[in-house]
Amino acid sequence: MDTASELASGPAGHTPESLKTLAAYLEVSLEKGKCVVMMRRGPELFAVYIGNPGDEDARLTPHGTISTAMAEELLESTTHVGLNWITVGDQKYRFFRSFTYIDEAGAVVFAPT
Repeated sequence: MDTASELASGPAGHTPESLKTLAAYLEVSLEKGKCVVMMRRGPELFAVYIGNPGDEDARLTPHGTISTAMAEELLESTTHVGLNWITVGDQKYRFFRSFTYIDEAGAVVFAPT
């Protein structure tokens, strides 16, 4: 069973804003050799962190927030659990999306591969 997907752009060649945002966070995570981690912080907001959620000794570094609408688009429309490939502009990204718990709260992890 092939669980990978590739998304270059949305309808009519338009790249969704959610993918552009994810690509920007993936760039930071690639520079630091870490993962992008999203956690809900209220009904309208998700916090975005860079770090390794599996390393209990290291804290995740906050890197901003995104709206719940954008997070839901990432989770429901533009990425899926497992291996993903996206192209934003002329840059290609490959990452693995998974779910974990951090401090008893759910977190979505985008790990560059």
